[in-house]
Amino acid sequence: MAITKRTEEDKIEVIGQFKHIQVRTATVIEEDGVELSRSFSRHVVAPDSDSSDESTDVKAMVAQFHTDAVKTAYAAHVAANTPDED
Repeated sequence: MAITKRTEEDKIEVIGQFKHIQVRTATVIEEDGVELSRSFSRHVVAPDSDSSDESTDVKAMVAQFHTDAVKTAYAAHVAANTPDED
């Protein structure tokens, strides 16, 4: 009986006006090749995020969707919606 655990990015989506990239990662537990359980976690890559630690697939999507225009518009949106600190 061999129990194994593996992770896989099973869904990568582009969401919304500012092209946030949502990544779903599945953690799969298997015994002798038969899946016993599967759980999910998610994280989001925003246009101003550091994507250097992301997978090759996510980096490719960042390069495609996080253009300079999107980054500029997102920065303006964040600045306009951040309360001033006195």
